[in-house]
Amino acid sequence: MVPNDELIRIIDLLNTTYESEEAWHGPSVVEVLRGVTPDMAGRRITPNTHSIAELVFHMTSWRIFCVKKMQGDATFDITTPEKNFGSFPDKIDDFEWEALQMELSLSQEELINELDKRDDDEFLEDIVPGRDYTYYDMLHGIVNHDLYHTGQIMILKKALTFKGAGSRFQDSEDDEFGPQYGDSFEHDDYY
Repeated sequence: MVPNDELIRIIDLLNTTYESEEAWHGPSVVEVLRGVTPDMAGRRITPNTHSIAELVFHMTSWRIFCVKKMQGDATFDITTPEKNFGSFPDKIDDFEWEALQMELSLSQEELINELDKRDDDEFLEDIVPGRDYTYYDMLHGIVNHDLYHTGQIMILKKALTFKGAGSRFQDSEDDEFGPQYGDSFEHDDYY
């Protein structure tokens, strides 16, 4: 059996990015989604931005992509906007929001399970079926993808709860979503 040190590191990165409370980069996906209400998840801050719900759907879609490729599916692809970001109304209900988060969690589990089936690191240098890059690149890519979209979700979450000068919530303790996520100075150690 060939050592699988790199595979162990990749699994650790995937798990840290997704759910660790002590990630080096800052809040994990799970931490950032904590406290997001269905109303927040469905809203856009401007017409040309994605909602949090769309970003969660998108992150799930690309995890499923990775799982399908790990299973050797050369034809699976994400070719339409609906497959990539979903199609959601401006308001989603509790059930829809819970379902989106559960699908993200299940896709994380499925990806880790696929990686756990591997006995060694050799496959990491193989080309992903239907693509021109390696599994190593794909798996590091999904980690980077999560970090990018987690940052977007954090910014959206802050924008949706902003109560500073010019905000319609500036004089209230809470906005329509409840208490603010927190002031930026509480998270300065992340940046």
